[in-house]
Amino acid sequence: MKVAIVGASGAVGQEFLRILDQRQFPLDELVLFGSERSAGRTYTFRGQELRVKLLQHNDDFRDVDIAFTSAGAGTSKEFADTITKYGAVMIDNSSAFRMDDDVPLVVPECNAEDALVRPRGIIANPNCTTIMMVVCLQPLEQLSHIKRIRVSSYQSASGAGAAAMAELEQQYAELVAGQPVTVKKFPHQLAYNVIPQIDVFQPNGYTKEEMKMYNETRKIMHTDARCSATCVRVSSLRSHSESVWIETERPISADEARRALAAAPGVTVKDDPSQLLYPMPLETAGLDDIYVGRIREDLSDDCGLTFWLSGDQIRKGAALNAVQIAEYLIKVGNVK
Repeated sequence: MKVAIVGASGAVGQEFLRILDQRQFPLDELVLFGSERSAGRTYTFRGQELRVKLLQHNDDFRDVDIAFTSAGAGTSKEFADTITKYGAVMIDNSSAFRMDDDVPLVVPECNAEDALVRPRGIIANPNCTTIMMVVCLQPLEQLSHIKRIRVSSYQSASGAGAAAMAELEQQYAELVAGQPVTVKKFPHQLAYNVIPQIDVFQPNGYTKEEMKMYNETRKIMHTDARCSATCVRVSSLRSHSESVWIETERPISADEARRALAAAPGVTVKDDPSQLLYPMPLETAGLDDIYVGRIREDLSDDCGLTFWLSGDQIRKGAALNAVQIAEYLIKVGNVK
């Protein structure tokens, strides 16, 4: 098994290295690719020093079985044919192909089988906020069909990449020192602030991030549910949170929902208000599961349920989900 990581120097690329090692992913050879800026850097994996190769239009992917790509939509579109030319399965973390009809959009807890049909050799990894939400929605969908979803996300700096994390830390340092605040990666100062905008605004008043949650949820869950989202950048460093309201066809009690979520793969319930126990990004960073709490029946809707979730969007929201897709393909013998 020969595996490639494209975008190895980025936050998600670095997480790929950690997760492949931690999960003892069955590979014989790992090759790293990057841009001119990162080519030549070295990283240690399982005691071996690996040098990042320059991503080029050549035959470097001839013997690659699985390629994890996380270098941005533009790079994914430009190099997709090069990566898949000799049969490599491209598991792409960008937004480049998510809504293409001939590219499956996969969260293994929801629709692993979709990964088996990939005419272009590409499997898309969904947006982080969508992944985290649908992992929790799927067990509730099994209880009663979800008709409507309303969600507010509280997304950490790491969702904008390693440079954004560094900028948030820099902003706090500058404020403490009484210096002018650096603002490059966000539309406004993030330190001591929240910004009700992630990605660019669309003609309907929603942002691109919010429309991803609408469209991707429907594709992953094969549902007609409609999702209205407000996505907010908050000043936590890592791990996203979401406040979710759903309307189902029949009423679901909080206890019934709690039992279903507790039994669901990839979900951990942390929900005891009497002990002030609920998930928070400070605690879910670095963990694999999506943590759920504040589960309660909606006072405004007899068929409504609301809950809070938090999870590490670099792990389950990106790298871990992609690795789990690859693990599924290996398990069912569906790699070239």
